[in-house]
Amino acid sequence: MSLILVTGGVRSGKSRFAEELAEKTSQSVLYVATGEAWDEEMTARIALHQARRPASWGCVEVGGRLTATIASAAGYEVVLIDCLSTWVSNRLMGVPEQELRSEAITREVLRDAQEWLETIKAARQKQTVIAVTSEVGLGGVALSRLGRWFADVLGDVNQMTARQADAVYAVLSGIPWRIKG
Repeated sequence: MSLILVTGGVRSGKSRFAEELAEKTSQSVLYVATGEAWDEEMTARIALHQARRPASWGCVEVGGRLTATIASAAGYEVVLIDCLSTWVSNRLMGVPEQELRSEAITREVLRDAQEWLETIKAARQKQTVIAVTSEVGLGGVALSRLGRWFADVLGDVNQMTARQADAVYAVLSGIPWRIKG
């Protein structure tokens, strides 16, 4: 099993690069979608990603736990997860305001991410997992409490994933740079 992390800013071209990487690696690809159509703008973004993907790729949508997608991945040579930042965002968006920055919820999200990493490493399948995420460490400090919590949790998830990854790419303005592996 090989784990590749693709990171970059919003609209940096990271998803497109990850899709190209997946397509070059194999025709047997499972796309794990984490986006939810909360509004018209997100519906349009999802449609754009769907239109770009080859029709031959499998697709599974993940709501809560990333490990729930592992069973769906059996039989695929490449699993493309797009993206960890949206997955973290979805996990935190439903938290009531009085529970923002809850240590219990933070631990739960980080535990889910760690379980997912351990599960894919233990699978010992000849499979490539490509995970896309947004880099939050290059911007300013968020103005809202939720935004700061999101940056803290995603930063931890990104670091955990990068440590486990065989290769890490940073995509800037559509240009991928291999920074690990």
